[in-house]
Amino acid sequence: MSNFKIAILTIFGISSVVGIAVFALSKATVSPQSANLVVWGTISNEAFDSAYQNSTLKSNKEVKIAYVKKDTANFDSEFVEALAEGTGPDIVILRDDFIYKNSKKLFVIPYKSYPARTFKDKFIEEGEIFLSTDGIVAVPFIIDPMVLYWNRDMFSNNQISQPPQYWDQIYPLVDKITNKDSSGNILKSAIALGEWRNITNAKEIISMLLLQAGTPITSRTSQGVMAVLNSQFDYPIAPGTSAINFYTQFSNPTSATYTWNRALPSSLNFFLSGNLSMYLGFASEIFPIQQKNSNLNFDVTYVPQIRDSAKKSVFGHMYSLAIVKQSKQIGGSFLAVNALTEATALTALETITNLPPVRRDLLSNKPADAFRSVFYSSALIAHSWIDPDAYKSAGTLRDMIESITSGRNRVSEALNTANDELGTELK
Repeated sequence: MSNFKIAILTIFGISSVVGIAVFALSKATVSPQSANLVVWGTISNEAFDSAYQNSTLKSNKEVKIAYVKKDTANFDSEFVEALAEGTGPDIVILRDDFIYKNSKKLFVIPYKSYPARTFKDKFIEEGEIFLSTDGIVAVPFIIDPMVLYWNRDMFSNNQISQPPQYWDQIYPLVDKITNKDSSGNILKSAIALGEWRNITNAKEIISMLLLQAGTPITSRTSQGVMAVLNSQFDYPIAPGTSAINFYTQFSNPTSATYTWNRALPSSLNFFLSGNLSMYLGFASEIFPIQQKNSNLNFDVTYVPQIRDSAKKSVFGHMYSLAIVKQSKQIGGSFLAVNALTEATALTALETITNLPPVRRDLLSNKPADAFRSVFYSSALIAHSWIDPDAYKSAGTLRDMIESITSGRNRVSEALNTANDELGTELK
């Protein structure tokens, strides 16, 4: 994007923010022209500082911001404790699967002050999980889409020219690539699917398959958020059933698609060792993969889709900026949130994270870099779901998968149980 375009967008953004921020003044004890804000998050100091330094906040001498990086493991407990003591932050940076759990602690921006139309025009579609019936719970900041890493040597050695575009193209690859010894032990695998405990990103992979199949997993209604994991919608077979049947077949020793079991190393380590041909991971994993094995000959492509599906979709983790309801500086916090999502701020943030921007206007300028161009396109079709609790829902999905692979439950029974548990977690 040219400097001229960035300047125009910045000016437009400032004008919009000034108008929108008026709604909050009656709620704040200080004007947004004078605020001392504290932001908590789990992203690096360098990443946050890059956005701040390249936003209009940098030149606003009346608005001060202190960023405090927190450990993910302790974030929830420290957040609750700080709020109880009245010393909580004004703004928090939360991942998509931590929003619902903390929603009662967050300030909801009313649509009359920040129209849904403006939000949808500005941000990618995944951000719409932050739109409640009353307003905007959080504003998109970072998107980390899932992509497919593939081992070029394993493909070439097996005379396979291209990675799969569709999930049904996985089947012949399993037959060509999966290698077992005389005892049936898997030595090389085509793809890690079907289990939980040794599959890196298992929750996100399963979520993606469910979303691609046609179930949103949970759905916002006038009565609140409901679990719909086992709903059939208008499909002849419930999307959840189709997705889970597809996933679990790859760990069934009696299936022709058997290519994974829980005795193997983690899927990430198996990929790093050159024994797994395809690894479903996040865009943010590219540098760690390169650093851990600089000799690994791999490439990045899009996650496979369901053939003939009307809608393409990948899973993505989205980090967002949310205003804390307890803050005495709502007006200043709102100005800060909008400034931190200006085009110049997010462009600078990308240089640190190497992740695509959450703004639609910035994604229209696809980079020439081979990896980042895949990340950009994946961001546009990234989706997530309204997750009641990142850790509890992970346990629910884990139990669902393991009850099926162990033979304890049929898929329909496991889905019903998981749906009931998600419903309880949402209450």
